[in-house]
Amino acid sequence: MEKEFLINVTPSETRMAVLEDGKLVELSKESHTAQRQVGNIYRGKVENVLPGMQAAFIDIGMEKNAFLFIDDLRSEAGDDVPASISDLLREGQEIIVQLVKEPMGNKGARVVTNLTIPGRYLVLMPTVDYIGVSRRIEDEKERERLKKIASHLKPKGMGLIIRTAAEGLGEEDLTADRDFLFNLWQKILKKAKKGPTPALLFHDHDLLYRVLRDLFTAEVDRLVIDDLATYEKALDLLGFLGPHLRNKVQLFTGHSLFSVYGVEQQIEEALRRKIWLESGAYLVFDQTEALTVVDVNTGKYTGSTCLEDTVLHTNLAAAKEIARQIRLRNIGGIIVIDFIDMCDEENRKQVLACLAQELQKDKVKTNILGFTSLGLLEMTRKKTRPSLREQLQQPCSHCEGTGYKYSLETQAARTERRIIELCTDCPRDEALLIGVNTTLAALLIGPGGTRLNALEKMMKKTVFIRGKDDIPPAEARVIAAGTREEIQALALPVKEGERLEVEVLEPHMNNPADGIARLEGYIIDVENGGRFAGQRVKVKIQKMFKTYAKAVIED
Repeated sequence: MEKEFLINVTPSETRMAVLEDGKLVELSKESHTAQRQVGNIYRGKVENVLPGMQAAFIDIGMEKNAFLFIDDLRSEAGDDVPASISDLLREGQEIIVQLVKEPMGNKGARVVTNLTIPGRYLVLMPTVDYIGVSRRIEDEKERERLKKIASHLKPKGMGLIIRTAAEGLGEEDLTADRDFLFNLWQKILKKAKKGPTPALLFHDHDLLYRVLRDLFTAEVDRLVIDDLATYEKALDLLGFLGPHLRNKVQLFTGHSLFSVYGVEQQIEEALRRKIWLESGAYLVFDQTEALTVVDVNTGKYTGSTCLEDTVLHTNLAAAKEIARQIRLRNIGGIIVIDFIDMCDEENRKQVLACLAQELQKDKVKTNILGFTSLGLLEMTRKKTRPSLREQLQQPCSHCEGTGYKYSLETQAARTERRIIELCTDCPRDEALLIGVNTTLAALLIGPGGTRLNALEKMMKKTVFIRGKDDIPPAEARVIAAGTREEIQALALPVKEGERLEVEVLEPHMNNPADGIARLEGYIIDVENGGRFAGQRVKVKIQKMFKTYAKAVIED
């Protein structure tokens, strides 16, 4: 099986795709303004203790308090634990916790007190005395060898887990990783003794670092990156994370990495309710907060021998695709699969074995419970972060039955990628005037033009954005291309000294006395116009800039 990692970098986000034999099986994305929180360690304060739920709510500085269950306290406290959580925690108490599940929907984050600090080859567990070896290392002699090394390296009173990447390595390599993690823990302890509460004590690394540390092993055939700076950073990180893997890193210099590899299309398919199989059968995914139901249908597939054979072949193909879709969509919680009814018990076992084999490729813990008396297959999958749908879409009442549409930020990111393609298609032009949907123009320009400036720096071109209501979201069109002077004359919708009537939409974020109006996505800063929010006023343009103009109210 050929396994590839693709990393796509734009000014607003980084995306990582995992391909197995050309098929997308996992997708991760990280906004450059809102990084992932799983793995972070906090000094928090106990806000509420709820004996009836055997849980507590911990203030870690987020909008909603984090949830701490008593089972996540017990192993730290020992075996002789009082029956009630109120005997372990009190309101106002300070406590060090680690975030293991991000906030989702109306629920706050989930935290534990048993901390884990991952390295390249080891995971340090500073709060529990334990030695473990990755289940993916199957050779018993190798497991025993690594376990013996871990017993020598384990700091007193702490635990170590040997990661899959440590297979075949000597004690010297593992010692260096142990020392790094132990020193990091000492820094966390030192930071925990001072400063306000709540406080962030440790922030896990960015997406690139986590990919190289946790996922990039000898099993991966290649890592393809479409950004030179990120490519060079990856080579530098691999200098100490895995020098033997540097030759597997490639720089993509072509046009649209994810499109070339067919990833964009597969992302679109993964957000659909219905998935067609090559045979003509299809799957239907109905996803709720805690439960997902998958329905298998023969569709256009009629088989060639008998009904039972048709059903078996459909269910086997469905099992493989369901396992892939569960990983790709990052579905967690309870999963119920309604395979087509099978009369033969051996056929049921064959389908069950096929699903189990495919799920072994999934690094997230799954548990297959088997078929119920109604012929439904039950399974669970650990949920630690939002599903693909929750990451990329938001509720919508006009979405052809899915209940979701792309969020404004995702639409802006998609439009941004389209603008990058348009800039690439115009290599000789110094500047471009690009039309986008009016609702996205301000987002693409960013506060003070920061996002547009980053895009221009990346593309080495001057870009002007104009909002147009007739352009669909996530699309972008070149209105004009040429020299900077030519395009600037066309791009700016107003002129100095011009008088016009505008609607003040809102007070200025940093200077509430002023008001903000927009004309084709172009911002007009109205001096002393904040009090006229929601009203139309007559203004005179005083001074113009690339992304906004200053105006005064005319009497």
